[in-house]
Amino acid sequence: MMKKYLVEFIGTFFLVLTVIVAVRGTAGSLAPIAIGSILMVMVYAGGHISGGHYNPAVTLGVWLRGKCQTSDVPGYIIAQLLGGVIAAFLGVYLATNISGAAETITMGTFDFTSGVLAEFLGTFALVWVVLNTATAKGTSGNSFYGLAIGFTIVAGIYGLGGITGGAFNPAVAVGISLAKMTSWANLSAFLVGQIAAGISAALTFKYINGDK
Repeated sequence: MMKKYLVEFIGTFFLVLTVIVAVRGTAGSLAPIAIGSILMVMVYAGGHISGGHYNPAVTLGVWLRGKCQTSDVPGYIIAQLLGGVIAAFLGVYLATNISGAAETITMGTFDFTSGVLAEFLGTFALVWVVLNTATAKGTSGNSFYGLAIGFTIVAGIYGLGGITGGAFNPAVAVGISLAKMTSWANLSAFLVGQIAAGISAALTFKYINGDK
């Protein structure tokens, strides 16, 4: 059991670390590709052990779908949030040592309603893709699930990132808040949109697929 939690910690750590270093560093417009790519490779690396969630909203959706044991949910979420917190502090330290990196990037407080909607849509798309490519009977044993999940994040950040930054993940939301890349006042919009999306995606999946 602890092995699964460790995998979730490692995957979330590298995801949040990449978010912070890529955005505050010199990746510029390529940052979403870096973020989607690290998620993709971490999903491939750890998917066979823990499912490769790296996101409390995904864990919630997979649990509601019936593919994550109830006893694992607290451990998964704690490991993910811990990975995000540690990555935030290390990411800020590393970013300050990148030549040409911005000293700080702070997104001000965004509109709550539009923020919730943007995070809901991006997170719904992510959880929806995870459920249909990594847990569905019809796509069982496929080799493209990591690519699909990673590129969902790339598309989501490019499409919706201008509104909230494009977290689509409570662990990322906490990480970028600690890194002062977004206002703590935005956290409620992040969490409401993301959690609602995880629940909605799971319920929609179950409605369409039934008990399969």
